[in-house]
Amino acid sequence: MISGNFRIIILHNHNTAAMLNIPLPLAPEFPAFLLSAGLLVLFILLSELLSGRFGLDATVSRKIVHLGTGVVLFFVPSWFDSNFYPLLLALLFLVLNTLNLSFGWFRSLLSGPGAGEPASQAVRSYGSILLPLAFLLGTLLLWDDHRWILQTAVLASTAGDSLAALVGSAFGRHLIPDLTRNRKSLEGSATMFGVSFAGIALSLLFFQPSFTGGLQGAPLLTLLLLALLLALVSTAVEALLSYGLDNFFIPFATAYVLYLLDGNQAATASGLLGGGLFAFLLAVFSVKVRFLNNSGATATFLLGTTIFGVGGMLWTVPLLTFYLLSSVLSKLGRRRKAKFDLVFEKGSQRDAGQVYANGGIAWILMGVYSLTGNPAVFFAYLGTLAAVQADTWATEIGTMWPNPKAWLVTTLQPVAVGTSGGVSFPGTAGAFIGSLFICLGAVAVGTPWLQEFGLLNSFLLVGFSGLLASLVDSFFGATLQAQYYDPIREKVTERTHSMAPDGSKVENRLLKGYALVNNDLVNTLCALSGSGLAFLVIQNAGLF
Repeated sequence: MISGNFRIIILHNHNTAAMLNIPLPLAPEFPAFLLSAGLLVLFILLSELLSGRFGLDATVSRKIVHLGTGVVLFFVPSWFDSNFYPLLLALLFLVLNTLNLSFGWFRSLLSGPGAGEPASQAVRSYGSILLPLAFLLGTLLLWDDHRWILQTAVLASTAGDSLAALVGSAFGRHLIPDLTRNRKSLEGSATMFGVSFAGIALSLLFFQPSFTGGLQGAPLLTLLLLALLLALVSTAVEALLSYGLDNFFIPFATAYVLYLLDGNQAATASGLLGGGLFAFLLAVFSVKVRFLNNSGATATFLLGTTIFGVGGMLWTVPLLTFYLLSSVLSKLGRRRKAKFDLVFEKGSQRDAGQVYANGGIAWILMGVYSLTGNPAVFFAYLGTLAAVQADTWATEIGTMWPNPKAWLVTTLQPVAVGTSGGVSFPGTAGAFIGSLFICLGAVAVGTPWLQEFGLLNSFLLVGFSGLLASLVDSFFGATLQAQYYDPIREKVTERTHSMAPDGSKVENRLLKGYALVNNDLVNTLCALSGSGLAFLVIQNAGLF
């Protein structure tokens, strides 16, 4: 009876697997699964022993697990023909590590302060969850023809990051300001870059026979330069992200670039390398002229590498139109706008949050287009750039204009210029004109899709997408955005804290809105609305 029931279960699973086109687990591969799982458990137990019995530093013990996990996951795709056991392995450790965050069974997997740091500086890390999640997704998407991309991405995420943390904790003396909550040092970042470059370069050279697309036959110099760019991207991602998010986004970024080059050939190595170089020079220039701080420049490098390197001139010129015109405008009339410096949440020198808010939707749209090739996405791209251009120009021109008058967008009651949700005639006119410049940039490089839709139609679509998005921004600014009372200067402000005359920080009192809804989130909603309007119009036009 037991044997019969067992056969029925196997038959049922076989039919289900056939319907879902999922390969059955192979008995010959089961020992390799046990070996993989055993090695991962061994690294965890070893780290627990070193930290518990011998008092090893929390950062060191955690990075031992991280590095050991990376080594095992790098070899796992070579040990299996089917992706069943690799998926099962990733799923098991994803569940285990998620439970461990709540119950704390293995302290070596949890975040803690770095060497020499007080416990109060510890930042909760989700890296132990995000790394198996990244491996799980990569195994699902890349297994059949591009598992070498998965292996290279895992290597980029683990080796450099682990050694960078160890070197930074032990020898990091030169801290890099204005990056993220985690301390980042020049010594740690240099280690991250060097180790990542060596690992990615060796991986590309080793897996060269596995290339099936655009990287086939690539010369040695091209592969080394590509490894250099990917190492720089990995270092930038690691420098910007806290909470262990780099454990997901480093392998994601590496896999995305390599898939574009070798998988769907949406980009060329020369184009990507040229775009990366230009983005790097733009980031350095932006810091020198104080358009951006360190985090903003690092984010701009990442965004620019994707858009410049994959999109070419058609996508680059509209983005540069926004960036240069808005940055210059933000610097003009500084003396006249000085009285608003303590009202707005941030100054004219943009940080990473502002880069994400203004360019994040455009960045995502570039990624979508690179995978789909849908021209309607380009119009959405122009719409989101028009939205952030309109918002910037409305604010800058509205506050620079002599003796301006402003009204709250929801009630049309007069308000002080600079108030969240306030609109003025000069600012609204500036929003529309600024949007037109975005379309002009696309026309200047001869974008063929604009000709198909009609130049006048394109200007009107992009112009009104930006204008309406700026009004959306004002609406959310008036209703949802947090506004605080500054007790030091007795004014309403977007800032959560103020500086007292003695240099101490004073927490401002929330007057209206929601604390989670800051200016960056409102700008993101503005950018999203501009892209959505342009995309819907083009889709309904049925041209593409």
